Amino acid sequence: MRTPTEAGVADGPAAGVAAPDVDLRHHGDVEVRGGGDLVDLAVNVRAGTPPAWLKSCVAASLDGLAAYPDGRAARAAVAARHGVPVERVLLTAGAAEAFVLLARALRVRRPVVVHPQFTEPEAALRDAGHAVGRVLLRAEDGFRLDPGLVPEDADLVVVGNPTNPTSVLHPAADIVRLARPGRVLVVDEAFMDAVPGEHEALAGRVDVPGLVVLRSLTKTWGLAGLRIGYVLADPAVVAELSRAQPLWPVSSPALAAAEACVSPRALAEAGHVAHRVAAERRYLVGGLAELPGVSVAGPAAGPFVLVRVADGLGVRARLRERGFAVRRGDTFPGLGAEWLRVAVRDRGTTDAFLGALRGVLAVGP
Repeated sequence: MRTPTEAGVADGPAAGVAAPDVDLRHHGDVEVRGGGDLVDLAVNVRAGTPPAWLKSCVAASLDGLAAYPDGRAARAAVAARHGVPVERVLLTAGAAEAFVLLARALRVRRPVVVHPQFTEPEAALRDAGHAVGRVLLRAEDGFRLDPGLVPEDADLVVVGNPTNPTSVLHPAADIVRLARPGRVLVVDEAFMDAVPGEHEALAGRVDVPGLVVLRSLTKTWGLAGLRIGYVLADPAVVAELSRAQPLWPVSSPALAAAEACVSPRALAEAGHVAHRVAAERRYLVGGLAELPGVSVAGPAAGPFVLVRVADGLGVRARLRERGFAVRRGDTFPGLGAEWLRVAVRDRGTTDAFLGALRGVLAVGP
């Protein structure tokens, strides 16, 4: 087995941590700002508005806006959805808030983030004054997790599953191998409900020491503007994170959405959506495979794919000229300018995108 240094643990010469060499706060929404009628393939949120029944649930909550938010019903609903005691659930203003809480509330000495992945965990840790180490997974290895790469003395480890932006789904058994007494193991499962059957999920597990699972309800349900997610963890960790939250951190409309999104009806619909996304992803990957000089990381498991193409930044700019916004990859540690992330959409949108990309590649730089 390769040593961590050989396989991609990025350390700085003084603090033993990776330098903040990329813009960790660049996210997909930036790609479409001021873009007019751009087709959005840069943001991983389900296209369109929330379904009508969910909008009705949120709208009905507006009559109670004079009262302070009461999260007890939503918290109990999330606990029931995962079969855990309510004391193991913390509701948050999106999964992003959970990363800030973890960074501010937990007393850790050597946090490590497994990259490439969503950059907000590292940004939040740095903002809280932590020196952050990086484990860089490699394209040659399919961006797959090797638990042996994580330093033994890391007392907080953050990993995504399926990982944004690589779309790789790691076996749950490999992630569990990262658990240690005295270590907090944070697993970002923001896109797990896009995986049919959620077959590698750790949400609901109570037998893994130090496990903290983060879930988002904004992706599948098109609720990015509402900000709702939750943490599943040991009650002591939940209590500690809760103390770092402001009063009434989740609004009443977001609480109504949380309760609705974990209902049996919603879970059944999410299951159907996951199968549809998988089919549309296969169609997109098949089309990309027919284009010269284009490769896809994978196998992909999320509602997006990571694409490698020469002159990635130039391709991104020329796609924009043709009406399509894709996510640049060079702001993810471990990736370079040749990588682009593309959201999975319906076949009509995919056909139009593939045609535009074919034209861009034919013209060249």
